[in-house]
Amino acid sequence: MPFGLCVHLFGNADCPVLTGSGAVYRVCAGTATFHLLQAVLLVHLHSPASPRAQLHNSFWLLKLLLLLSLCAVAFCLPEEHLFPVWHYIGIGGGFMFILLQLVLITAFAQSWNKSWERGAAHNCGWFTAVLLATLGFYSMAGVGAALLFRHYTHPAGCLLNKMLLSLHLCFCGLLSFLSIAPCIRLKQTRSGLLQASIISCYVVYLTFSALSSRPPERVILQGQNHTFCRPGLRNVGAQTPDSSLAVLSAGIMYACVLFACNEASYLAEVFGPLWIIKVYSYEFQKPSLWFCCPQTVEPEEGPRARAVRPSDQETAAAQAQHLPYSYSAFHFVFFLASLYIMVTLTNWFSYEEAELEDTFTRGSWATFWVKVASCWACVLLYLGLLLASSLGS
Repeated sequence: MPFGLCVHLFGNADCPVLTGSGAVYRVCAGTATFHLLQAVLLVHLHSPASPRAQLHNSFWLLKLLLLLSLCAVAFCLPEEHLFPVWHYIGIGGGFMFILLQLVLITAFAQSWNKSWERGAAHNCGWFTAVLLATLGFYSMAGVGAALLFRHYTHPAGCLLNKMLLSLHLCFCGLLSFLSIAPCIRLKQTRSGLLQASIISCYVVYLTFSALSSRPPERVILQGQNHTFCRPGLRNVGAQTPDSSLAVLSAGIMYACVLFACNEASYLAEVFGPLWIIKVYSYEFQKPSLWFCCPQTVEPEEGPRARAVRPSDQETAAAQAQHLPYSYSAFHFVFFLASLYIMVTLTNWFSYEEAELEDTFTRGSWATFWVKVASCWACVLLYLGLLLASSLGS
């Protein structure tokens, strides 16, 4: 911040209100409130012709002014009134967003596998596509694990990193074995290695995210203090954080946020409020490249189906009367995403000690264990999906 501006506005050269974790809390409070208000106003909206739909599709200047006003109001609130309550709201919303991401990735893997496995049973082309996709994801997981062992471990230390990497690779092997186990495939005929390879790749990513979020380990070796367990020099010299790691971590985080917001709003419109449960039981009638976007009604084949199938004009008219995605769910997920970004940038449980410049380079133990727990939750969720039908039948 300009030195003169801080002194003129606050009488302090450090601008404590406009910088640091306090600024993150205030900006995210404004954006979260903005999206929550729209989520409430757009609930139970099903037609784009409704006047309420204009709240989402129009009034951009007014909404921008509203967003800026909410952020300005947040900057006027004293810290002792805003931070304690907002801190716990942020933690709750952040965990809800993590759970939402895990549901989406497991549903994504299962939908992909169901769609292509149906085609692979009757067509060699789809079988080849399944094989290549499976090999591709397992290759990415293997290369990722090798890079993690190379850059996040060291013979002189990093025992925790070695244990986590070994444990998570064992999880990937277990899930892959169960996906093709006869007792599982007897109840889930569409279960296969494709979905296990996607989950394995995601587990490796979560492991990378966790290891890149932990503080570096300092070891006294040959009378000198060295820093290990972070990407940097491969010799026994001190390792320094790499700025490219920060860019990569931040980019993947925001990409996951955008994927979750868009996919969740689409599935909420297709399956309704209970989409988190219904999406797992959806069955594709035929293989498709658009496995991430299931439809509520699949067209049937045959002369009878063609006789009762509506015309293209009727189909277009019907689609024009329905929302392409749930506007309310879209804003609610963005509300959760704002809270998730807020607590991620401020070290989750210890926002008072957060330093934004070191969020993606130095890390913190709170962020590390949150991401490790989310990785274990992903494994348990997928394991529960595999075992649920076999135990229930």
